[in-house]
Amino acid sequence: MNKLLLFLTAAAALFSACGKDDPDPVDQLPPATQTGANTFGCLVNGKPWGPRGNISYPNYTVSYDVFPDGGLLEIATYRIYGSGTNDLQFLSLWTKQMNGPGTYSFLNTQTAIAGFADQRTNCDWRSRDSTTTYRRGQLTITRLDLQAGIVSGTFSFTLYKPGCDSIRVTDGRFDRKL
Repeated sequence: MNKLLLFLTAAAALFSACGKDDPDPVDQLPPATQTGANTFGCLVNGKPWGPRGNISYPNYTVSYDVFPDGGLLEIATYRIYGSGTNDLQFLSLWTKQMNGPGTYSFLNTQTAIAGFADQRTNCDWRSRDSTTTYRRGQLTITRLDLQAGIVSGTFSFTLYKPGCDSIRVTDGRFDRKL
């Protein structure tokens, strides 16, 4: 009888574990806010990604410079994802001629650039690089408030170059005090 009870308990535990849905990876990202919350997150090939670790300079920086033809926004992030010296990934976004909220396509490499680099795989995808043969995506600025010192937005992009897998960045969001 004890063996039957043990078998039924194990089977019930197995079936209940199979019935649970995996958590949505988007739920693991910071919320898309516009308050200067100093957050950044996205999915990289379906997995949550955000700045992590420290290699002697901040792992998430945002700068905005004003020029006569519009501002220049640069977002730079990195994460350490292991213990090896090459376990480092970088994600960057850049746009110029920006005067306020709007959408900037990474197809127009004169005004917007997306990039991702993985030192472990030695792959470096840049939307402006001629070796990147496929580029799609956009950066949307949802708030640019210079008085309050806040810039917020969303982004997504897909880049491919021969010799490297595609990099798909989706559900990206950032909210930063300048």
